[in-house]
Amino acid sequence: MSEPVTRGLGRLTMRQMLLLATIDDSASLKGAATRIGMSQPRATKSLQEIEDMVEQQLFTRTNRGLTPTIAGACAIRHAKVMLSQIGSLEEELRHIAEGAWAKLRIGTIMGATPIVTEAIGTFSERFPNVSLEILEDTSVELLRLLDRGDLDLMIGRSSVSGRPELYDTVAFHDELLTVVANPAHPLVERKRVTLAELSQSRWIVYTAMMPMRISLEQEYREAGLAFPRTLVETRSAFATMSLLHSSPNYIALLSSDVAAFFVDLGAARTLNFRLRSKSQAYEVITRRKTPLPPAAAEFIRALTMR
Repeated sequence: MSEPVTRGLGRLTMRQMLLLATIDDSASLKGAATRIGMSQPRATKSLQEIEDMVEQQLFTRTNRGLTPTIAGACAIRHAKVMLSQIGSLEEELRHIAEGAWAKLRIGTIMGATPIVTEAIGTFSERFPNVSLEILEDTSVELLRLLDRGDLDLMIGRSSVSGRPELYDTVAFHDELLTVVANPAHPLVERKRVTLAELSQSRWIVYTAMMPMRISLEQEYREAGLAFPRTLVETRSAFATMSLLHSSPNYIALLSSDVAAFFVDLGAARTLNFRLRSKSQAYEVITRRKTPLPPAAAEFIRALTMR
């Protein structure tokens, strides 16, 4: 970036960053101005000032509102990260004032939840004054939250992103997959189960394009079988187990760590079927060129050295 543009960005105000983020959320300048309590003429002038600072057009004006240009999308992403960092600063200062020196925001995919839980136990023993917020979702959604600065780190897979260069990643655990069923499922006692036999039951699966779902679809392709159409799709472990409990006809594909947890509780039984395809390893993912809070670095150490 040229020196004049850098000096220009130094004049960017929090109000202008809030305007950028809110335009993206409302898709119109009028709507954004209303949401942040700014008059439309003032919002128009403020947006023009921002574009003058960066010397680029950030939005395309259409009858339907404002559409970000490539430069605009970049500016919005950084504005949202900065606003989130300010919010984190306020919250962390409040925690310090209340006697807790930090708050750590962690995202995790469902399959890694037992591993994250184990790491939390180790971490909390060493740092009892750190508050933790755990969010479980898909890698796609968690990466979106990480981009916005709403997470300090996440456990998932960066391969689902179209911009993997935005992240620092550390692969730390190979995922194994297990098929589970209601304890009363007719195939529970079978010494060997085929994929064709599994197709007679109703699959509970992760949403399309997710790595676990892709592994199951690949299994069907390699077996020369059509992938079932009548599915129940969910990203919730609790919904999966509730469905399994409701009927002996349901089966589900889970990470072996999650499956073992529910089997130990007596809520499910494993079926004797081994997938031939391998899943991608879990990764610890953080934003590249973004300093980690000390608590995050310590949690990553607890997670990867277990």
